[in-house]
Amino acid sequence: MNRRRAYENIFSAKSLFIAGLLIMPALLFNPGTEYRLVQFLFFWFLAWLCGKKTNPVITVLIIAFIVIFNLLIPYGRVLFSVGAFKITSGALTAGIHRAITLAALVMLSKVFVRQDLKLPGAFGELLGESLRMFSVIINKKYKISGKNLVAEIDSLLLELSGEEYLQEAVKEQKTKPAGYAILLAALILSWLPFFLAVSF
Repeated sequence: MNRRRAYENIFSAKSLFIAGLLIMPALLFNPGTEYRLVQFLFFWFLAWLCGKKTNPVITVLIIAFIVIFNLLIPYGRVLFSVGAFKITSGALTAGIHRAITLAALVMLSKVFVRQDLKLPGAFGELLGESLRMFSVIINKKYKISGKNLVAEIDSLLLELSGEEYLQEAVKEQKTKPAGYAILLAALILSWLPFFLAVSF
């Protein structure tokens, strides 16, 4: 895929990771749910632009599950009831806010955490390895049906172990000048919703 090849050739894993760290506070400290939604859609667009696979159905299901889970602890004004189950404004608002945040973080990690990431030091190595494993999992379609849970988890771990060995042979890529310009633009556009949220 041309977009994926360009993404891997223009940016280094470290530059992407640093850019992701600088963007993350713009999401986590953004008080407005609607502005976090804008950030989520922007990160989704970036993931598509980088040639990363995204599944809208799974994303919507995860968001719906988080919202429903939050509704189990009702607080705030009662909007309506379904039998004994009450839908409250506070729980609904918090659920949507948290669901959008999690979905945005997943998309952010898809773009800014790459499998060839290498960080200095023992802690950096541990953190980088954890992030690489997370990147492998969310960028591939692992299906655990539950029919033979132990065997399926074992297969998943073996495949992840194989990814780790392949990682050692990857040559570190340097960020091109165009890459720095793109990362700067992404950084500015990612912070823009935050400044709009705190201004209004």
